[in-house]
Amino acid sequence: MNVSPPIYLDNHATTRCDPRVVEAMLPFFGETYGNAASTTHAYGTLARRAVEDARERIAACLTLPAQSVYFTSGATESNNLAIQGYLRRWNRPGHIVATAIEHSSVLEPIEVMRSLGYDVTLLSPEQHDSPLAGRISPEAFLAAVRPDTVFASVGLANNEIGVIQPLRQIAEICRAKGIVLHTDATQAVGKIPLDFSELGADLISFSAHKLYGPKGIGALVVAKRTPPLRLTPMIFGGGHERGLRSGTLNVPGIVGFAAAVELCCHNLQAESDRIALMRDRLFDLLKSGLGEEIALNGPSWERPGLRLPGNLNIRFRRLDGETLLLHLPQLAMSSGSACSSATAKPSHVLLALGLSEPEARASIRIGLGRFNTEQEIPIAAAAIINATHKLVQSNAILG
Repeated sequence: MNVSPPIYLDNHATTRCDPRVVEAMLPFFGETYGNAASTTHAYGTLARRAVEDARERIAACLTLPAQSVYFTSGATESNNLAIQGYLRRWNRPGHIVATAIEHSSVLEPIEVMRSLGYDVTLLSPEQHDSPLAGRISPEAFLAAVRPDTVFASVGLANNEIGVIQPLRQIAEICRAKGIVLHTDATQAVGKIPLDFSELGADLISFSAHKLYGPKGIGALVVAKRTPPLRLTPMIFGGGHERGLRSGTLNVPGIVGFAAAVELCCHNLQAESDRIALMRDRLFDLLKSGLGEEIALNGPSWERPGLRLPGNLNIRFRRLDGETLLLHLPQLAMSSGSACSSATAKPSHVLLALGLSEPEARASIRIGLGRFNTEQEIPIAAAAIINATHKLVQSNAILG
């Protein structure tokens, strides 16, 4: 008997690699297999050309100088390199400002720097009962800045509640105060219109597998400025990427990264609009079928431009989110960040919104993407509605 695969609704965790991206990568696993650092022969030279071509194509899509793009293994490494790389080089007392809803690959390096003597302020976002829930206001950011603030990290878009931060205004504050600004843009690149030349951040992290590219490849953008921004490398041995990140370059991944970025940029508005329509329809169907049993986590629908187009995060009045997911094998969803799913703790993002632990545990995250179809939406809605009713009727509810 043929069993249909689950409908995939976890595109914040990872996306399917686009077949066109796979096609672009294939030659670099086979006939063009050289090491990009081996430039004394044709195989290495071809690989090096492919890497530099990919760097230029990514930079062109994001309005960047090509030499500001450094390849890494992914956004986690990029975040660590940005935070620890800058602050270890700074290497004197100072103050860091970040938000309480950052990804763990931002918060944990910041805690490392706290242990080395830096003071840290974690800003709380607008609370869950606000139409701007999850947002960090420029005024709140400015109020947290001190004369000794040297570094700030504010994620452009959140991976759980999809909130998009006013990064340009925050960047203006940082520029005026002489603060280096890092942003984890992993969830934003390829999903919303971006011009990195106008964004204003000094350090920008992102990853290919969130935008229909391969896993294991990411980038850190180091803005060109005077005086130059200097980072201490985190990985040594070989001097690759102009000495900032040693290690044999993942040529197939880099080529696929560029193809994925281009595909997103060339069709961004139409794709974002289609995904947002599916997301809105799904929520409307769920609200129609479940009424007050569910509530929205994150910014209000009434405020356009505050939420990623594919993001939907909802909490249930009487159900545990993990319990619900166990009763939905036909759907692939999560209760929060994939990087935190191995722990039993409720989402730190939802707790930072002012939700209680039971409310945070009663939440699920839905991420729609390129390969979802309109036909899947009513099927997914019906499955969630039916499972919810069955669990409520069987008293499988929160205590």
